[in-house]
Amino acid sequence: MQQVGVRDVQALIASFEPGSQPVLLDVREPWEVQLASLQLPGVRTVCIPMREVPQRLQELDASQPILGLCHHGMRSLQVVAFLERQGFENLYNVAGGIDAWSHEVDASVPTY
Repeated sequence: MQQVGVRDVQALIASFEPGSQPVLLDVREPWEVQLASLQLPGVRTVCIPMREVPQRLQELDASQPILGLCHHGMRSLQVVAFLERQGFENLYNVAGGIDAWSHEVDASVPTY
């Protein structure tokens, strides 16, 4: 697992092998996703609240790069560590979460 700063996410996505569609795993609650969300070109977004990840593991492909996202980066860090223990390998945590994204990358993404 690696930490990736919000300013480095686009470069990381561009560095992945062709045909390797990265997944943005948003582990926030549905009400949080409704308030603010990210749509990144070439990235499939999967929203699974943190507490549901163990039961919904089959929705994730261990062969694809996964970028964990939450509000400030702590829940996603825990989920990415959990996925690593389940055998997933190509894992990244978006440090600072969507809050940092809003402040450092795209101010049009609402803060809450």
